[in-house]
Amino acid sequence: MTTTIPTLKLNDGHDIPQLGFGVFKVDPDETERIVSDALAAGYRHIDTAAVYGNEVGVGRAIAASGVPREELFITTKLWNSDQGTQSAFDAIDLSLDKLGLDSVNLYLIHWPRPDLDRYLETWLAMEQIRDDGKATSIGVSNFHIPHLDTIIAGSSTVPAVDQLELHPTFQQRELRAFGAEHGIAIESWGPLGQGKYDLLGMPAITRIAAAHGVTPAQVVIRWHLQSGIIVFPKSNSAERMRENFDVFGFELTADELAAIDALDAGNRVGSNPETATF
Repeated sequence: MTTTIPTLKLNDGHDIPQLGFGVFKVDPDETERIVSDALAAGYRHIDTAAVYGNEVGVGRAIAASGVPREELFITTKLWNSDQGTQSAFDAIDLSLDKLGLDSVNLYLIHWPRPDLDRYLETWLAMEQIRDDGKATSIGVSNFHIPHLDTIIAGSSTVPAVDQLELHPTFQQRELRAFGAEHGIAIESWGPLGQGKYDLLGMPAITRIAAAHGVTPAQVVIRWHLQSGIIVFPKSNSAERMRENFDVFGFELTADELAAIDALDAGNRVGSNPETATF
């Protein structure tokens, strides 16, 4: 049976699959196998980045998969050292070459790096990259409200998405509300907490999992989906990939969603975009 992945309509009119597969920290030598397994499991939305060093493997898996290009949604990201006009143009060309693609569905500025103060210039270059047909949609990652305000005021394009650290103990409600107000879709990285705390052992999560006969990870992924968030679980295990994809046969109740909402604790486990300088 083929699972139909739900899609969201972006502010530029394009559809994005709400469940995707991320390849952060996937070994470049293992990427082709892992992404091939993800495609075989049913994923059609792959999220990579220049800095991950594995775009070549993603491209090889796409080429070998036999999945028509129009059925795939591919995202990559511009790294911090490539912020600026010409460097952004060069970066997308290099990413496309590594991926073996003519264009990506979504291209993101990876971090704002406010200390560099080049993200508005870079955003204007992103508009040109889109207009040149090298990216269908453009967006940002790790941008806070002041960064979003700057690029919205200084350009003619509201980002299609903002990809953020987001998980049950760090729910980014203010940024999500800003996104809803401005038509910016929210994507979640680190949706399972990156193993940096025992999210999957929290009583609220395990209780809900037991009630539905599913895993704690499936509960958390389902919470993201029902909250209107685009989510990228990541695993090197084909079995776990299939498990993370199998989240459409149950639905969380309003009380269960509220119980997970109540876990929000401001628990950032990744870098703070205001101060990150890598």
